Amino acid sequence: MPYLGGEETVRELKRALSNPNVQSEPLRYRNTVLRVVRAMSQGVNVSGLFSEMVKACATVDVVQKKLVYMFLCSYASLNPELSLLVINTLRKDCQDPNPMVRSLALRNMSNLRLPSLVEYVEQPLTAGLRDRAACVRRVAVLGWAKLYNLQSGSDIDAAVVNELYSLLRDPDPVVMVNCLRALDEILKEEGGVVINKPITHHLLNRMKECDVWGQCEVLRVLQRYRPQSDDELFDILSLLDASLVSPHPPVMAATLSLFLSLCADLPAVSLAALERVSGPLLAACGSGSREMRFTALCHIQLLMRSVPGLMGPHFKRFFCGYAEPAYIKQRKMQIMVELVNDENVSMLLDELKGYCTDVNTDTAQAAIQAIGHIGRSYSDRCLEILTGLLGLKQDHITSAVVQTLRDLVWVCPQCSDTVCSALEGCEETLQDSQGRQALLWLLGVYGDGVSSAPYTLEAFIDGVRSEVSLGVKMELLTATMRLFLTRPAETQDMLGRLLHYCIEEETDMCVRDLGLLYYHLLKCGVEETRNVLQGRRSDPSLGVLIGRPAEPISQWACSFNTLEPLKKGGTVTQTASRGSPEHEASKPKTAVELPETLDCSHIHTDPPDSASTGQRSDSAAELPAASLTLSLSPTLSPEEFERRWLQRCSLRSEEAAEESNDFLQTEDRIYCSAVLQRSPQTLQAAMQLVNIQTLAFTPPSTLPWRVFFYTHTAGTPASTLILGELLYAGEADPTPKDEEEEERKADGEAAAEELTGREDRQVEVKVTLKQQPKDEEAVRAFLSVLSTVLHTLSSERHDEHAATHV
Repeated sequence: MPYLGGEETVRELKRALSNPNVQSEPLRYRNTVLRVVRAMSQGVNVSGLFSEMVKACATVDVVQKKLVYMFLCSYASLNPELSLLVINTLRKDCQDPNPMVRSLALRNMSNLRLPSLVEYVEQPLTAGLRDRAACVRRVAVLGWAKLYNLQSGSDIDAAVVNELYSLLRDPDPVVMVNCLRALDEILKEEGGVVINKPITHHLLNRMKECDVWGQCEVLRVLQRYRPQSDDELFDILSLLDASLVSPHPPVMAATLSLFLSLCADLPAVSLAALERVSGPLLAACGSGSREMRFTALCHIQLLMRSVPGLMGPHFKRFFCGYAEPAYIKQRKMQIMVELVNDENVSMLLDELKGYCTDVNTDTAQAAIQAIGHIGRSYSDRCLEILTGLLGLKQDHITSAVVQTLRDLVWVCPQCSDTVCSALEGCEETLQDSQGRQALLWLLGVYGDGVSSAPYTLEAFIDGVRSEVSLGVKMELLTATMRLFLTRPAETQDMLGRLLHYCIEEETDMCVRDLGLLYYHLLKCGVEETRNVLQGRRSDPSLGVLIGRPAEPISQWACSFNTLEPLKKGGTVTQTASRGSPEHEASKPKTAVELPETLDCSHIHTDPPDSASTGQRSDSAAELPAASLTLSLSPTLSPEEFERRWLQRCSLRSEEAAEESNDFLQTEDRIYCSAVLQRSPQTLQAAMQLVNIQTLAFTPPSTLPWRVFFYTHTAGTPASTLILGELLYAGEADPTPKDEEEEERKADGEAAAEELTGREDRQVEVKVTLKQQPKDEEAVRAFLSVLSTVLHTLSSERHDEHAATHV
């Protein structure tokens, strides 16, 4: 919007600038120039004063020169012909004995940005590169970058490029950094500044002289260099070591990014670097800047993808402050979910419970979803908190709790009884469509356990004409159909009314088509309808996985110290799913590729060099897997698994098998290769194919490596429950190690090599099984199935390994 009274102001200022009396008094003249700049900043078009302001730049007053140059740079593009008048003054100022005046003239000469003035600017800039004052050289270096940006299609002057390369050894660190930036701009089409070994070591040795942003620029440019030998690499890492724990978060982040780039083939060194930066990152989380805190939290989540327990001892540092913004609170809650373990679960749940009543509804709902995510591993404690929150009778809290209960019961069906008892009366508080859809799904799937389910659905059906949500209508129709199959007498009349409305009165074609589908389905018979609608109530493949699998650093290293972690949101805890959880579960969760069928051709035998070849039994392979049927029902919670597992610990002995009247415990060995390199998701998915449910893993890079699982057997004289553990403790090497290898083991590399360096030889995995009631034939058949799964994974791993070498 133009400034009111602008034309009169311009005329008044023009008279003042042309007044000889004003020009004769330097202070009045400078104040008049200041009024012009002030009017320009207020939106007045003062371009008509260009010629008067050109005359005003011929002064010895540095302050007045700055004001005039600011004006000229702003309006030079509108007055290209008159801009030629100021060139002589600027070139004259470039010869001024005052270095401040020289740098000011060079800066504004390059800021005019007029192609017609390029020929007048080159000579002063060339002279500025050799100026004795550092401030002039700083401006001249950046001036060449501006000049080439102005005429990007012109040829590059090799002499200027060589001069800039020589200035990389300038004693002033700012000149050195500006040369890097200028060369990157000038040589942009050729890939930027070229970094070789002498330049790399020179920049590293000079980096401490630079300010924070200068160090970041140097570290960014150094990512283009690749050391020629391991000795050179470790020399560079030694020089970067101090910057890795810098108190300045930008320097620390840039250094770690360079570390990860250089150590792409040294995972142990990269992991050690991640552990070292945990302290500076935690310090950044306490920064006074909200933006800095949020960025640090996002990058902590990125690091935890490869080192899940990195911040475990410091979980209290992620407790939320009352005055913190919602986006920081929600990010902290996501991190707290990742840090839950047996020791801190009570404290973290108490903390999250306090956030559930936050005045910000988004924060409260995020806290409830975080509790639901923890409930996958600690269902009893979380259910107690969630059901207690329903008593608050607040719309947004009740909605979030019902959605969380729906998602929780989908992955932990053993919670269904508690959830059903908590649903009574929830419909009176729910107002939003997502909460009502979740409630309707629960009433449809578990309505046989909710006494008031038909009456609740009838209230929804009576108000269906005023319902505006399409999702609620479709979920209501499906829930009523499902409840009709379990409680037909109470639901038949209301189902008929709902189908009549959906087919005859509903205007939305989606609801109408769904009503017609269910109507024709009922005409086919109740049993056909039951087969279609009454599928599984849960997805065991989403069951409890205690401990998050570690990802390779290479998967996210390229996005570290960029905006990518901030845009993607890092690790999402458990977002509220829209619609039925069946639809969410149908989406692929991981990039796991498994064979369509398990190869049963592998025989459970010892490796040729094993000393126990003649001692062990091959009974596990004698019974074919087809003679045994495995099942995941009834579901076993982690708490119940732990209780049953520990209940029989007193029966353990040195023998391979030990029996009681109704209990069998046995131990066996399976020899396989490469299965330890498989991710927990891959092993879990493979076992799911044969109905074996995994409950807990240790991280793949630690020893001893364990997996706990369970299954139920059928097709035998009696149904039995089998609890199992896979254990790999590592192999003892009798040959003495030299001092260097001992140091590497002390640094934690030995465990990683034990687990990742077994591409071509087999390892011994100990299998412990506990069965109740006892059925030796079922155990032998189960061992055959388990051996087939592990051998199939091993063979697939070998195929992948061979393919990479073809």
